[in-house]
Amino acid sequence: MFSQNQIVPVKLFSFDFLHYYWITMRPYLLFVSGITGIVGLSFAPSLSLFTTTVLFMTFFLSYGFGQALTDCFQIDTDSLSSPYRPLTQGVISKKSVLTVSLIGLFLIGIILATHALINLFLAAFATFGLVTYTYFKKRWWAGPYYNAWIVSLLCLIAYIAGNGNLDIKLDTEFCLVLLVVFFGYANFVLAGYFKDISADRKTGYNTLPVVYGLKVSKLISDIFAVLTILLCGAVLYQFYFLNPFILINSNSLIIFMFGCTTSIIAQIRLHSIRNESQAHRAISLVVHTYILLLASVAIVQKPDWSLFISLFYLAFIITMKFRPMKAQI
Repeated sequence: MFSQNQIVPVKLFSFDFLHYYWITMRPYLLFVSGITGIVGLSFAPSLSLFTTTVLFMTFFLSYGFGQALTDCFQIDTDSLSSPYRPLTQGVISKKSVLTVSLIGLFLIGIILATHALINLFLAAFATFGLVTYTYFKKRWWAGPYYNAWIVSLLCLIAYIAGNGNLDIKLDTEFCLVLLVVFFGYANFVLAGYFKDISADRKTGYNTLPVVYGLKVSKLISDIFAVLTILLCGAVLYQFYFLNPFILINSNSLIIFMFGCTTSIIAQIRLHSIRNESQAHRAISLVVHTYILLLASVAIVQKPDWSLFISLFYLAFIITMKFRPMKAQI
């Protein structure tokens, strides 16, 4: 473990801080909030290229600011499980990370509020959720669900921003999408706990794997995975059932099948875990599954986004290859 007493944090206004903060944002996971924003926007009327780009980048970066913010409250367990991170090493200070993260999230809220004022309050509520997440992570019955509602709220915010008004009707199809986001992300959170079991146990984080062990946690993860696939399938069925004269979008169905395949492989790998050093092989595929399933829904709504989403997924694969620690997701 690195000793923070021997390291002087870099200055806030420096290129070194930007470099270390970028690492703290987890660039390879920005695609999680990116696809969440994309699927929410796909249910909105057509927007200009400029507006779509601005909103996409807003959602894309939101995960990074949120991740850096929550890291400030989990230095104890991260110091054991992720000593390579700049914040746990002490090369950037908690105060600086908190400041930049809150400013970043505030600016995101302002941008979203220009499209629908209610988003300012929803973004503030989501930020409150991020600040309080650590408290709930320490309780086995709350962690995955608490994190998942925040990401589901992000999807709703994207939908509202795309519509740009308060006269919004949440139909059955979009409500199902919110559930896909909820259970898909909850499974990612739970799977992520598998890699930090010893550190969480030592620092009092009573996550599901810590309290009930691998067998029960794997079963719960299976339930999350099955629900995510079934709900996503229901969304696609609902679309084609209500639009029988629309030609089937083969791109969407192919991506959906890929998502189902990665989910099955992820759960098989999860069940093969005997110690936490093996967990990343399953966790990475859970992330792939989340992105692929939501991509299939977005392409059904906006077929002309197929090329962009394909390039988006390719960028995700490349970025994952360059993450600083292969055993960490």
